[in-house]
Amino acid sequence: MTTTIDKPELTTDPRVAGLAELVSAGSGERERLEIENPATGETFASVPRCTTDDVAAAVRRGREVQRVWRATSWSQRAEILLRFHDLVLDHRDEILDVIQLESGMARRHAFEEIMDVALVSRYYARTAEKHLRARRRWGAFPLLTSTWEHHHPLGVVGVIAPWNYPLTLSISDALPALAAGNAAVMKTDSQTPFSALIALRLIEEAGLPKGLLQVVTGSGSELGPELIDHVDYIMFTGSTAVGRTVAKQAAERLIPSSMELGGKNVMIVLEDANLDKAVDGALRAMFSNGGQLCISAERLFVHQAVADEFIPKLVQAVKAMKVGAGFDFSWDMGSLVSATQLETVEKHVNDAVEKGATVLTGGRARPDLGPYFYEPTLLDNVRDGMTLFSDETFGPVVAVSRFANDDEAVARANDSDFGLNFSVWTRDIARGRALATRLEAGTVNVNEGYIAAWGSVDAPMGGMKDSGVGRRHGAEGIRKYTEPQTVSVQRLMPIAPPRHVPPKLWSNAIVLGLRLLRRIGMP
Repeated sequence: MTTTIDKPELTTDPRVAGLAELVSAGSGERERLEIENPATGETFASVPRCTTDDVAAAVRRGREVQRVWRATSWSQRAEILLRFHDLVLDHRDEILDVIQLESGMARRHAFEEIMDVALVSRYYARTAEKHLRARRRWGAFPLLTSTWEHHHPLGVVGVIAPWNYPLTLSISDALPALAAGNAAVMKTDSQTPFSALIALRLIEEAGLPKGLLQVVTGSGSELGPELIDHVDYIMFTGSTAVGRTVAKQAAERLIPSSMELGGKNVMIVLEDANLDKAVDGALRAMFSNGGQLCISAERLFVHQAVADEFIPKLVQAVKAMKVGAGFDFSWDMGSLVSATQLETVEKHVNDAVEKGATVLTGGRARPDLGPYFYEPTLLDNVRDGMTLFSDETFGPVVAVSRFANDDEAVARANDSDFGLNFSVWTRDIARGRALATRLEAGTVNVNEGYIAAWGSVDAPMGGMKDSGVGRRHGAEGIRKYTEPQTVSVQRLMPIAPPRHVPPKLWSNAIVLGLRLLRRIGMP
């Protein structure tokens, strides 16, 4: 929906020109949300501050369009997703600029969002019908009972997206909902609305009916509850604390939900690991988007047999990282997203140092680079009682420690309220896979930090324990947006004693039948 905005934008970077008009705000004057470039601290554009009425209206519009959309063929939906896939790749430089403008991340990390959206859109274009088509199921009794499983779209799905990966965690969560025949309303974080808006522009260019996907912008505490009150499903990515509140509200309405929440992820370097590869992998695992990644590593466990070799190599590699801002691929790490995030990082590091932790490298803010830059940081001697020992920092700060054997590494890794994404580094793949299955995390990567599991979109992705409920990706990532229905047809005779047959005789016959089915291997 094109919005009528009475108040002109205060400042507009040409790279986001016109995108604010795609916000689903009603006609009339709206307050403006000024959007800051974290790398410079300067406002580069603004968007309308939507009201609760705007949210309710967006859901109503979505319902109207969805009544037609749910009747479209699988091939029609697939064609739109595949055209969107191509448009994202064609416009990748434009999209990367927008992501960097509002998030401050390095371009190489922003490019991971391009890869994700392309993978997810292509995957569900190719597999939605396979996952959701009507299929025969075993009936109660062979020949007598025929049973089918159907999946119906829920209606309107609400997506509450965070700021850290503003393209992936908005549009990629909406794509399977759309492929399943739903409408979707995305509530973006107030710091990063434009990534979702450029995705909306491109998917409508690909042929998605207007109003089927909408974006509302504004305060999460104000608009989030209103969205949950009107939609039929809620997909939330954010902190565990807020996730609990979202889950309670969804439960009160008896609507389904899924959520990816916090993490305190571990990277485990075994004594037989290729250390050079592990160093390179650690830089990605720990410092992608400045550590502002739910699945990045904040704990590094190194086997004591190789610690004296590995840790100095890693320290030197971290010191050599190029930290700064620029719209090219030359930077290894960008800015934190806000003053609030910088304050959290500084508090965690200062608390640890005051209580005896040792800074191996980093440990300082870099205002010379920009208002929210912080050095990639490695800390040793981090112990229980320090804030960052168990709490998620969500910044470029990693606690390094040593372990003696696999059992110790597993026990310490699992000694956490979180279980989102772990990684294991070893030359022995069989050993790595076996150890991975002992770790209490929704995804575990062997010889990679996070992107191998994340990019395997045919497999479910999500967290254990306080790291979330439900899954994205794979069959679960689209079936969750549907209402399953069982339709059974009974033939010849009911599953009940006929009038002319004594109930005891009937029951004995059924027992014989059940024994026979068991003997011949029927499920």
